Amino acid sequence: MLEYADVVAAHERVRETSRHTPLSYSHTFSAMTDAAVHLKLENAQRTGAFKIRGATNRIATLSAAEREAGVVTASAGNHAQGVALAATRAGVDSTIVMPENAPISKVRATENYGAEVVLSGVDYDAAADRAHEIEREEGRTYLHAFDDEDVMAGQGTIGLEILEDCPEVDTVVVPIGGGGLISGIATAIEGARPETRIVGVQAEGASSVAPSLAKGERVTLSGVDTMADGIATRTVGERTFEVIDSRVDEVVTVSDPEIAMAVVHLLERAKTLVEGAGAVPLAALLFDHIDLEPGETVVPVISGGNIDLNTLTTVIVRGLVETGRYLKIRTVLKDRPGALEDLLAIFTAYRANIFAIQHDRTSRDIGMSDTEVEIDLETRGNDHVTELLAAIEGRGYEVDVLV
Repeated sequence: MLEYADVVAAHERVRETSRHTPLSYSHTFSAMTDAAVHLKLENAQRTGAFKIRGATNRIATLSAAEREAGVVTASAGNHAQGVALAATRAGVDSTIVMPENAPISKVRATENYGAEVVLSGVDYDAAADRAHEIEREEGRTYLHAFDDEDVMAGQGTIGLEILEDCPEVDTVVVPIGGGGLISGIATAIEGARPETRIVGVQAEGASSVAPSLAKGERVTLSGVDTMADGIATRTVGERTFEVIDSRVDEVVTVSDPEIAMAVVHLLERAKTLVEGAGAVPLAALLFDHIDLEPGETVVPVISGGNIDLNTLTTVIVRGLVETGRYLKIRTVLKDRPGALEDLLAIFTAYRANIFAIQHDRTSRDIGMSDTEVEIDLETRGNDHVTELLAAIEGRGYEVDVLV
């Protein structure tokens, strides 16, 4: 099993390539959780995520023959960028297989770091199958995204940095996909401060660890469905499962709406852009999935910030909807002068701001003398939404909430 000494050795190998990322105390999230919350900002890392650490450490261990033959790997995006940059800096040729639906921003970034990108498969596991085919066909060394002790050790250097910057830490909260990140961090923390609690977090739509721990062996999901693409794996690795089972204290799950709200909170309150996978530790804290003592010192590992802009738009809207700050409704008016004005007067009275209005007189679901109206509104919270809808319906309108 991975040992503390392996992480310490990795720290020496990766320090010139990776950054010692900030540990930022958050007054806002501390107040929201009644704890002392310090954000470990791996989104400020080279390539925008922690993966450069493990990739650098693994490539540093290649033999001369392996370096000459080149490397291949599979990734949903962040490991791809980490391997691409680490390989290019080491003068090693790299081929990266990414799922066909990988965010275009991550594909382009991987190519810009010097790798050849192959798009194949619907998710990470399918992409890995193609990467192993290339491994056999071209004689390249396969660099596993997580189930490799050198990769795990590289990721574990985050744990050493946390202890250096916050030696009194009580709980470290870490996202789990394949398990490489939490395995490395848990090993580092146990080796230097075993009293610190390690909590893993998965997305509900890709939650294989909790059932695996309950069963005592790895469980493989039939598929994954989550906005947190960086942790969208069907199962954890063999080596990582062994470490998680031994060194991780607790594993919880969060929903996609909770992840979206955490992304919005980080963007709005911490001025920090984070991808879905990077937001899951904060989501677990904000939505009470982890029991905390008052004043407990907690470090959520914000693992990456490589979010596609199209995805970000959807996430922001979803987060605003969940917090009652965006509302889209549909109702039917009489197609006569002043009908819309009467409805708008309600919005004015309740101080709801209008983003957009769309009329449709051609819908088959309304009468010939009616018009269907869809309205996008800026609202001030869930209580405000409830009051506004009650006022509209109280005036006799039938309202469908669209989002």
